[in-house]
Order: sequence, then structure tokens, then C-alpha cells
Amino acid sequence: MVKRRASDALEDEERSIKRLQQNKPDRLSRLSHELTLRVLSFLPVPDLITCQSVSQHFHRLAGDSQLWKALYYNRFVRPRASRIPGINESGVPAESLWYSSKLSRWLDEDNLVRRGKETNWKRQYKTRHNWTKGTCGVSEVPVSPEPSVPPTLLQMHDGIIVMADNLHGLRAWSSQSGRDMLATMTFPAKASPPSALTVDSAPSSSTVTIAVGFQDGSFTIYDLHVFQCRFVSRYSHEPSSNGLVSAAALSFPYLATMTASQLLSFYKFTPTEDEASEDTNLEPPRLLQSLHSRTVWPPLTLSIRPQTDTVLVSIAYSLPTYLSGWTVGIQEMRLTLDGTLIESRLTSAIDQNYRPLTFNASNPPPTPTPQTIPPFGHFNTSEANQIHSKPTSLSYSHPYLLVSHPDNTLTLYLVSSTTDSLKISPGNRLWGHTSSVSGAHVGGRGKAVSVSTRGDELRVWELEGGFASASARRRLAAGELSVQLRPEKPSSSSPEEDTSTSLSKARGIGLGAALKDKGIDETSMTRGFIGFDDEKVVVLRERHCGNQALVIYDFT
Repeated sequence: MVKRRASDALEDEERSIKRLQQNKPDRLSRLSHELTLRVLSFLPVPDLITCQSVSQHFHRLAGDSQLWKALYYNRFVRPRASRIPGINESGVPAESLWYSSKLSRWLDEDNLVRRGKETNWKRQYKTRHNWTKGTCGVSEVPVSPEPSVPPTLLQMHDGIIVMADNLHGLRAWSSQSGRDMLATMTFPAKASPPSALTVDSAPSSSTVTIAVGFQDGSFTIYDLHVFQCRFVSRYSHEPSSNGLVSAAALSFPYLATMTASQLLSFYKFTPTEDEASEDTNLEPPRLLQSLHSRTVWPPLTLSIRPQTDTVLVSIAYSLPTYLSGWTVGIQEMRLTLDGTLIESRLTSAIDQNYRPLTFNASNPPPTPTPQTIPPFGHFNTSEANQIHSKPTSLSYSHPYLLVSHPDNTLTLYLVSSTTDSLKISPGNRLWGHTSSVSGAHVGGRGKAVSVSTRGDELRVWELEGGFASASARRRLAAGELSVQLRPEKPSSSSPEEDTSTSLSKARGIGLGAALKDKGIDETSMTRGFIGFDDEKVVVLRERHCGNQALVIYDFT
């Protein structure tokens, strides 16, 4: 008897399997697209992704924008709404917090809905998912072969990275294109070194307005024309005897500056009549207010919040105190649109048992009252209000005030500003870092990023709503407020630096390992300059040999 070849047996088996498959009715493909989408809407995300690999037909249906829009809302928008204090008492119908294609409340993310078909909901979902897990790619962009004195300044807004330093002047990158520089402009030969940098907070796709303050007290307004890839100098202010510009805030046509002598100045520019010309110089601004302070200590930050009929100018700063070290304070000015001062208010997070270092002897502080021991699980203790060492950085994006410390921690304060009062809530200490924190930055939705002094540890924080609810306090106690960034696939900035990532995957890659595999010096330093948007985090690193680089963490 002749033996059959193994290949013949395999062919017979494959034919029998095909006959069995043909005998099974394909009921799913007979369904209309509407019914199939309805079935897919009940699947969890992993199964939905699996369906996309079945066939081209299911790849198209499982990637439908409306499916991912609903998933995005139910995972990222609705939980945010439930964390906002007072949302249940505000009269908002409970039904509006559940997904509906037309009736859902998107909070401050309704811009994604207004963009219509331009919004890739699956991409948005993936990006936000990566944020929550700390999953990202990492790449390095060299920016300077030698150190800059004073240090390089960094700002990021709407995907545009802006840097200013004495060696290279003003430069801009697009975080989307990575290493491609958008524009550059050197400062005049006799210009003083830059000491402050701010970018207009108003969103714009074609033009970005920038203000640079200098050590001689002068400042210059620039426009970055994104599509034309060039800077234009619009106005230069004369040097001042009040000292260097230590901080600035810009919300055109308003500009606020703070000098080293603690002089706060508030300006308003007059828009040019010839709007057709992009290179038209601005008229000298009008000085609306000028206030001198005796209690403002660095680190500090300025902010401008234009409203319908008023403008709020705030300065958040650190404040030395007796016995307890340091705390934070805020001064807020409310002005009319023409610059008339309505009121100026001041508050701090000082506990009643302590007093500031700079106080008026004619108004002695009240007699301290006996301190009571807070109940177990109470996180808003007076100890959290007081900072025993000088803060390393301070970031304020109303209502969130975030302070970093050299003792591996951060403190979050919530600022309440109404027509009747200005208050700072008791601070909540945030744990998670394993080394000194050199800088932190918080956004308007309570998302924050912090970086260690060595730059080998970055953490992403979700702080929206503060800790008024019991669930938020449980998350705080359990350490679930932050996640450490863990890059997956470090990409090289040049072909010579390409390295295998197999070793990193085998040992469970973290940020330090990723940077080491990438060729980035793990012992480099960061000066706390951080920027981030919805898709990327940017950190300026400086090696001990002096050269500087932008490290970009991509969550897409």
C-alpha cells in the first residue's frame, strides 16, 4: 500500500475545514450596517479592536467615529462631571450626564464636538487612555551644544514649543513635526539676556503672540506666523530702572509684568487699524496700573483672566512665615476693560496659628488659639498648609495652585474667587516622587505634570475637582492620583543612536531605562521647565557637560 504524503493529508484537512466553514451560515454579514453598529456598541474596547482585524468590512464598522465618540464620553467626560463639586446640586439634569449624540454635556471639551468630522474619536480615546496609563513614546531634540546663562526659557501652547535664550534668541518648534524648527529670530546684538517668557493664552491656528522680558527691565512683543514660519517683532519697550522682568503674563491686548523690585505693571495695547498688514508695529501700550508689593517672594507666577466686563490680574507667590517656613499667597486685581481698578484683594494659606514674616507692627496678629487634633483620614491639616522649605516651583491655573518641594512632594491648593471673597483652601500634600521635584505645571482641567531634579522621573496627575468628595480623598490616600511616565518605544534623534529595545522590554522599561537606551544622559539636570498639551509633554534637560535638549513624550 502506497503511503500518502503528509502534505496531501494537510490539504485534505484544510478542505474539510473549509467545507465545515461553508456549511455554517454567516448571519453577521447579512445584517445591515445600522444593526451591526448597534451590536458593536455593546462590546468592550479590547473586543472592538479585535473586530477590526477580522475583515475590511468589520475594520470599517468597528472604527466608526460614533462608536468611539460614545466610548470617549463614557470613560473620560462623564466621570469628570461626577467629580466636579456641586454638580448634583447645580440643577443639571442627571440624564444630560449620560451619552447622547445631541444632548450630552461635554463640559470644556465641546470643541471636539464642534470640529465635527475633523475629530478622530478613536485617536482621541487612545491618547487619553495612554495619559491614564503613563504610556508614551520618547524622543530627544538637541537645542544647544553649550549651556545658556541665564537658563533657557520654555513655553508650550497649542502644540507650539517656544524657547528663548541669550545664545540663539527666540526659537519655535512644532511638537507634531518633532525636530523641524518652525522659526528663529536672534535678539539684537546689544540686547540684555531674556529673563521671562510668556505666550498668549488665546487659541489661534495661524498667529501666536509672544512676550519676552529682559534683565534690563525691557520687554518685546513678537508674533509667530505659523504657516509662514517666521517671527515678527511688533513692539519693544524701553529698559527700566525697576530691575529685570522676573515674570510676565499675556492675554492680548493685555500684558502684566513683575520686576525683581516687586513692581507689578499692567499694560493694554491698542490694536492697529491696518489689520491687513501682519508686520504693522504696535503703538506703545497704556500703563493701566502699577502696584508695588513688599510680600512677594519667588517662585511666583502671573495670570490674566479676561471676562465679559472686567479683567482679573492675579499674582501667586510664595510667602515666608514664622515657625512654619513657607506658605503661598495670591493678590488679585479686578479692573474694568479700560483699566480702572475696581478692587485689589489679598489672601494666603496661612493657618491661624502662624503669621507671615512680613507683618505690620501696628496690626499685631491675633492670639493663637489651641490647636485641635484632626480626625483620622482628614487630609486638610494645618501642616499641609505650611511649607517647611522654600518651594522649587509654583504653577497657577485657576482654580488650581500647585507647588513643588525639594522633599519629593507637591501641594495642591484650590483658589475660590467670587465677587465677595478670595480664598485659598487648605493644602493637600501629594506623594509619589522618589526624589526632589524641580518643577510642576498644572492646566485648567486639573491635569498636571511634575518632574524630578534629575529629570529621570515624570509623573502625570489628575487633580480635577480637588479633594472635596470622599472618593477623591480615598484616591489621595491610595496614591491613585498620579502615574509615572513609562515610555514604550524610545525613538532616536539620529541613525547613529538607534538601539535595540529588547533588553528594555525584558526588564520592564521605565523612564530612566528608556532614556538610557535612547542615549540620553540619565544624570542630566532639569530646571523645572515643563510644557504640555493634550498629546505631548516637553521637558528641557541639561547635561552636566552643558549641552541642552528637548525631551518630547508623545502619548499618541
